[in-house]
Amino acid sequence: MKRNEMLSDILGRVLWRNRLLAAGLLLAVAGSVVLALVPPLVLERVVDHLTAGEAVSFVLALCYFLTLALSSVVDAGKETIITVLGQKLTRGLRHAMCAKLSRLPAAWFSAQDPGAVASRFVGDVDTVEALFASGVVSMAADVCKVMGILAVIWVKSRGLGVLMLLVTPLLFLMTRVFQKRMLQAQLEHRAAVARASQHVPETIHSIRTVHTLRKERYMARRYDSAIQDGYRAMERTNFYDAIYSPIVLTVSAVMVALVMTLSAKGGGMREFFGMSVGTAVAIIAYISKVFEPLESIGMEIQSIQSAVAGVRRIQSFLAEAEQPPTDGSVTLEALKTSGRPAVELEEVSFSYDGQHSVVSGCDLTVEPGETVTLTGRTGAGKTTLFRLVLGLYPPGSGSVRVFGTEAASIPPTIRRRLFGYVEQSFRLVPGTVGDQITLWDEAISQEQMEDAARMVGLHDTILALDRGYDTPCAEGLFSQGQLQLLAIARAVAADPAILLLDEITASLDTETETRVLEALRRAAANRTALAISHRLYRETGGRQFSLT
Repeated sequence: MKRNEMLSDILGRVLWRNRLLAAGLLLAVAGSVVLALVPPLVLERVVDHLTAGEAVSFVLALCYFLTLALSSVVDAGKETIITVLGQKLTRGLRHAMCAKLSRLPAAWFSAQDPGAVASRFVGDVDTVEALFASGVVSMAADVCKVMGILAVIWVKSRGLGVLMLLVTPLLFLMTRVFQKRMLQAQLEHRAAVARASQHVPETIHSIRTVHTLRKERYMARRYDSAIQDGYRAMERTNFYDAIYSPIVLTVSAVMVALVMTLSAKGGGMREFFGMSVGTAVAIIAYISKVFEPLESIGMEIQSIQSAVAGVRRIQSFLAEAEQPPTDGSVTLEALKTSGRPAVELEEVSFSYDGQHSVVSGCDLTVEPGETVTLTGRTGAGKTTLFRLVLGLYPPGSGSVRVFGTEAASIPPTIRRRLFGYVEQSFRLVPGTVGDQITLWDEAISQEQMEDAARMVGLHDTILALDRGYDTPCAEGLFSQGQLQLLAIARAVAADPAILLLDEITASLDTETETRVLEALRRAAANRTALAISHRLYRETGGRQFSLT
């Protein structure tokens, strides 16, 4: 198995595919830095000419205005390239994360909050774009501007250069303090957002229970607590960001006043700080320019720190262990004609958390065409056994084989035609009534879909809908019993060799249960079937297997 792909690998690949854009961005950044230095130098020449009583040449004046205009054009081009390249990075990262999601084992999904997973794909990926667009690239450009301006100031006024060298490290230390405080606040904010995101689908999923038990206030308090935690963390971030800019602006004003005052003094102080009028004008422009990027750095810190929290979460997601590779040489025909038992479990043990065993030392053999009913107390591992047979989880010890092949190594493309799984409650998918049966599997023909509906007795009911099988499916379109029949049709549409039936009649009335059981008997004919249903066992015979 190849190593897990990390965030740097993904971003590097996207940048290489868009290397012309990346090269254009580097040129735009370099041009932006250079053009930030040129206009004050031209302005210095203009002012010196004027104070000396000399006429200012048209070329010099034109050069000043052209450099200002060109600086704006280059900055606009830089921002455009940053936006386009940032979107490409975001798209590439989401694509890679979706591919990673498809390679994760089912055990990973059962241990995750849906809201937290969604926040990684939305909020965290957006912060990576912010890290690139308004974070790293902008900060690199600002740092280069600061270094260039300090170099020019040192050449123009040695005294001011010394002052700037003393002040800049202090501003940097202040920035580092703000950076650490803001990072902690951003981490707390991301965690609070994840809790709030998880709370909404959790409440909607359990809304009937919430109303029945009169727990509306409790759920509201939980949601409000998560929102308040996020609000307090963001307030701390905003506080540090708010006080940074005034500090920088105040230092800038003090520096200008100090330089002008010292330049006016006589003796060695004048020689140390002295400068022409044009140079003084240029220096004032440079001082404002050097503090502008420093002020921007303070705001960019917020974007970077927010992104760092998101990057850490994305890195941990990309580092998750993937499901073992499947055997690409396995074919459906080879499995069905292997002559081996349909299902074999030998000394199978399994635990979700690595500590508490759900299944322990289980042995079971199911021959092709046989019906076996699993019995046992709640929590004995009946549904878990199904998941092991489906290959969604590898056993902790022992082996789970389907037609002689390890269940976990069977390719996903084959499982749809090997297994038909009917869960206790039907899960709607976005789409039409036909999509509920086919699950967008193009290999299932219209005829197969209709045959599956006929088998469970739903064909005429579906045809009576406004658009038949093309009717958009939504809550309330079918009764609970009809949904269970639709679940059976979904399971048998691909003509699977093995049916797994998980307590699908538990919540039905007697009359509806009879209809569903009749459909199950037709669906299970000539197929291997494992069921969790005492009544199905009594009415169809077969063998009983007890889990303790």
